[in-house]
Amino acid sequence: MPLYSQDQINTIAAKIKHIRFGMFTTMDHANVLSSRPLTVQQIDGEGNMWFFSSDEADYTQELTLHPEVNVSFSSPDEHLYLSVTGQAFLVRDRAKARELWNPLVRAWYPGGLDDPHLTLIRVRIQTAEYWDASTSKMKQLVQLARTAVTGRAPVGMGKHTTICL
Repeated sequence: MPLYSQDQINTIAAKIKHIRFGMFTTMDHANVLSSRPLTVQQIDGEGNMWFFSSDEADYTQELTLHPEVNVSFSSPDEHLYLSVTGQAFLVRDRAKARELWNPLVRAWYPGGLDDPHLTLIRVRIQTAEYWDASTSKMKQLVQLARTAVTGRAPVGMGKHTTICL
């Protein structure tokens, strides 16, 4: 029996569908955090995020020591912020790479699917936390003005949700 809810996975996928890059954070051998932009190629039905990467990138080596990662997404224009934590695994699977391949990926891997350094990163999502303040800007301005006058924290500014898979 799966430990996840398909509705929860669909919610995460829908939230980031139009966000081009996520900041992929890893921890190095000295326990220092670093981030870089990566593009999610897919969130599958089992709660995995898939990324293309190169086995020559320093951060791919970090994953063997510290597989715990965070991927954060933001769409300030939509007032949407999402943070995903999970376990990352390097995967060499040409069939999966072929499934995910698109012409934009070739810019990073000129050898295409036969590039010797092409690898996939599979992140098994453990938790996702998002802040969605999709209320109108006018409503937000009214709430902020009310806060400035009353000194009380704003209400109704958006939704904060945590999803555990």
